[in-house]
Parts: sequence; structure tokens; C-alpha cells
Amino acid sequence: MSAYKYLSKAWARPQTEVLGASIKDLMKEALVKWRKQPSVIRVTKPTRIDKARRLGYKAKPGFIVVRVRIRKGGARKARPRSGRRPKAMGVTKYTRAKSLRKIAQERAARKYVNLTPLNSYFVWEDGKHAWFEVLMVDPNHPTVKSDGNLPMPKAS
Repeated sequence: MSAYKYLSKAWARPQTEVLGASIKDLMKEALVKWRKQPSVIRVTKPTRIDKARRLGYKAKPGFIVVRVRIRKGGARKARPRSGRRPKAMGVTKYTRAKSLRKIAQERAARKYVNLTPLNSYFVWEDGKHAWFEVLMVDPNHPTVKSDGNLPMPKAS
């Protein structure tokens, strides 16, 4: 098996020990740092290199990885001011129209305007937040332009 296959198996079962430590234990330590960082931050390397490579990431100029922290849970709605019974207020039990992953891609694209989101993947979650890594490409970079087999996203 290739190294990427071993990595993807380790991520599939994070509590199992791989080389003396489980991914779950390593991520608990990493989350302490991640919680103190800004919600959208550029990282030097993907946390899950196997997943990033599968989705089109290449370690060359023009590609960057952005980690995005999203608040978990249902959508919050403003409470109406006029008198209604609580059941008919329509404040709780709202589900989001978009997935957290899609929201993460949009926030990364809003911060890095000149880059195009290529893809994204789930990294980790705790009780309050979920973290995603968004793969972003500079479509005007010469190395990206010359790369013929790049799965560039369609402009929407």
C-alpha cells in the first residue's frame, strides 16, 4: 500500500494508534492552537495531504491552503418583537440552506479575492466549531496556466 492509503486509513479511524499516537490525540493538541487563531487563516501545508492530493492540490506555486473555522449548529433567526405564542415564532429548529463546507469555501473566497476555490474537505470538529481546509488556486499564475490537467472549477 502507498503512504497515502495508510494516511487515509488512519483518518478513517482517528482513535487507533499509528506510530505511537492516535490522530485524535494529535488533533486535541492542535485544536488548542487553532481556537486562538483567526477564523480564516492560510496554512503552509495541508493537514490531510492524502485528501488534498485526491481533490487536486499540488505542492507548487499558485496553490494555497486556507483553514476555515465555522460555528456548528442550526441557523439562528432573530426573535420577532410582536406577541405570538412561542411555537409559532419561528426562531428555533431552522436548518441551514447551505452546508458548513460550502460556507467555508465562500468565506475563504471572500478573504482571498484573487484566488479561486478549487475544493475543500473536513478536518476536525469540537463541540462548538468545525474546521475545513479550502484548496485555492491562483488562475493567473504562470505555473497554473501551463498545467493542462488541472481540474479548474467553473465560474459561477
